[in-house]
Amino acid sequence: MIQALRNFIVRRTFAYKLRNKAMNMFSSFENFQTIRKKAEESRVAEGRKHEVLYFHKVDDPYSHLTVHYIEKFKNAYEVEFKPILVSEEDPSALHEPSLYTDYCLEDVKRIAPYYGVDFPGTSYPEINLVKKANSILSSVSSEEFGSLAKTVSHALWNADLTKLEELEATYNTSEEEVLENLKKGNEIRNNCDYYFGSAFYYEKELYWGVDRLNHLENRLTELGVKKSGDNEPVCLLQTKAPETMSAEKKVNLTYYPSLNSPYTFVSAKRVKEFQDQYPINLITRPVLPMLMRMMVIPAFKGKYIISDAAREGRKYGYEMKEIFSPIGKPARKAYSLFPVIDSMGKGFEYIDELLKASFQEGINIGDDDYLKNTVTELELDWDSVKKNLNNSKWKKVLNDNVNDMYQGNCWGVPSFKITNADGSNPYYVWGQDRMWLLKEEINRRLT
Repeated sequence: MIQALRNFIVRRTFAYKLRNKAMNMFSSFENFQTIRKKAEESRVAEGRKHEVLYFHKVDDPYSHLTVHYIEKFKNAYEVEFKPILVSEEDPSALHEPSLYTDYCLEDVKRIAPYYGVDFPGTSYPEINLVKKANSILSSVSSEEFGSLAKTVSHALWNADLTKLEELEATYNTSEEEVLENLKKGNEIRNNCDYYFGSAFYYEKELYWGVDRLNHLENRLTELGVKKSGDNEPVCLLQTKAPETMSAEKKVNLTYYPSLNSPYTFVSAKRVKEFQDQYPINLITRPVLPMLMRMMVIPAFKGKYIISDAAREGRKYGYEMKEIFSPIGKPARKAYSLFPVIDSMGKGFEYIDELLKASFQEGINIGDDDYLKNTVTELELDWDSVKKNLNNSKWKKVLNDNVNDMYQGNCWGVPSFKITNADGSNPYYVWGQDRMWLLKEEINRRLT
């Protein structure tokens, strides 16, 4: 039954009741708590230790960041740490792979200094160096992994062949053994319903890299396995930008939301707050959901996205409640009104209301009465606005928006773009995880 529901998430056309049921099941806080409780009961009953798996991909920029926190993590928590080498990502989970690889490299270059990590990479490492890195780490014990993996990663991203060969003289694995090791690692990762490197897994739950380590830390602390009594996290951003700032000048902040995106919903509250906190001109440029852009999201990725976004929503005080996915006709009807509403100065407010309806109130946003009430509550004239209902002009608007988003190697949502007030010097950021980085960039430009 669960697998059937997972499959329903990722199809573009199907019975909407089953789709909504699946999304609500994976976002439910009650289900989240139940899964954790049962997982812990099973662990205790089976006499297993607190085992944390870590999936490391040597040529993944994010793994370079994450591995710098392994020793700190092991020293902070009484857990059995099990590193697992993995290789290529599941191709079905990669959309726009060339954009993805370019973006990841640039993203890690940007954020590494805020984590106190030196990232020397300017391009992806050559395959012969990747093979050497995997050969070395395939010979390393779990106890040595954290410290040695840092050394290997620095050598790899520095293209330091001499250092890798020096390490390989001590730590060496045959090519056949390395391939078998990576194959097993990928199988373990896949069986955990994941698809990338730089991720932790603990008792039915996944935690991606430095961005999600806080959730794992909170869980382990609640279980009483933190070695000290302090509340200091292992992984802490070292940001410079203030919570709020004022300036004579403003920058443009372009927001690319999608009506079916759980992560967009999670971001909306903070985007709204951004207008009060920072000197910005907010520009809202919605795009079609990925499923309506003819992209197929595999079941395991759909499940992870919804459950992870729900977890992030709870973190930021914006919990998902009753979900009604607007994929298809509801989204098209709602989008058809956006250009005219945006021209009246209420574009963001309209999208914000649609997201709340879809992810908190369980409302079909394609319902005419709902749209009328929403427009009226925005203090706009329904008789004027409704003339645009179901027209086709919005398609070009959204197509232009997605093309602009792609200019920054961004294809998913929410994405953002900062420019100077005259539209110059664009700076693109993908994901609600990087909203702190927007503040850093604005602070850099205006101070």
